[in-house]
Amino acid sequence: MRKVRIAILGGSGYTAGELLKILLRHPGVEIAAITSRQKESIADLHPFLYGRLERMCEPFDPDALVAQGVEAAFSCLPHGASMESIPPLLERGIRVIDLSADYRLRDPAVYEQWYKEPHHDLRNLEHAVYGLPEIYGDRIPQARLIANPGCYPQTAILGLAPLVAERWIDLTSIIIDSKSGVSGGGRTPKLTFHFPECNESVSAYGIGVHRHTPEIEQVLSDLAGQSVTVVFTPHLIPMDRGILSTIYAVPTRPITLSQLQELYRSYYRELPFIRLRQQPPATKDTAHSNFLDIFLQPVRGGRLVIVTAEDNLVRGASGVAVQNFNRMFGFAETTALLP
Repeated sequence: MRKVRIAILGGSGYTAGELLKILLRHPGVEIAAITSRQKESIADLHPFLYGRLERMCEPFDPDALVAQGVEAAFSCLPHGASMESIPPLLERGIRVIDLSADYRLRDPAVYEQWYKEPHHDLRNLEHAVYGLPEIYGDRIPQARLIANPGCYPQTAILGLAPLVAERWIDLTSIIIDSKSGVSGGGRTPKLTFHFPECNESVSAYGIGVHRHTPEIEQVLSDLAGQSVTVVFTPHLIPMDRGILSTIYAVPTRPITLSQLQELYRSYYRELPFIRLRQQPPATKDTAHSNFLDIFLQPVRGGRLVIVTAEDNLVRGASGVAVQNFNRMFGFAETTALLP
């Protein structure tokens, strides 16, 4: 098996650490470079790497990456920074999987509205492929730039995709109630994630203004072939990792549980990381894995409830990035992602 030489941009954060865990067991990957503003050993930034990877982080230099034979880069930089660093890589023939939000929204005006800054790379934005393999999988192998999906959006989109695609539900009354572990806020210290603030407490945030809302609506609108609007409310839960989303929808016709289950089994047939559950999943069921679990239930009042669970650092970020990488470079999709 040939090895693809890869670089990781922004090696200090949680997603980079999780990505390194996965890539170290990937038989088709050679880690050629890790960039960071912190000039430290990567094992000092992520102590679990001691004895496994003790490479020094280096400044970002596109020409140096080319000289090192890098074919693909995973950008773990924050939004805004990614769109500044990615163009010179693409110009040099390096394919990129971007874990930030910079290339997820197709309309730059929508990006500016939700992220409060203009988009500076419209040329590459036009060609970016949204990296949700279960929805856009046929476009990923040829892509030069993958916009890795957000953590919350995956639980919502994949929980709703079959119903929206078949228009079995009303597309204007979808409610998504999501809860995430504290690692979803990143590694940079913030008051709301400080232990005395978040421990033994649950709080809603970003009500009506969370940046993942237009991302969810964009993909669901693709599936429906018409505009879809959602009410999305995220919550912070005092745990390290995991997302649980409870989704409420109004069917357009009577639907039985067996019909729901058959629809989802058919839609996700032969897709290895979607698991349909007979009981509501817990976040521990998907912890440290790339699985996304889905539970379906018609309830009183003619409504449908869909419960989804994932690990926000693996399936929600680094795991799906490797899933995209595998499709881009012709590896089996599950490579390095199953025990």
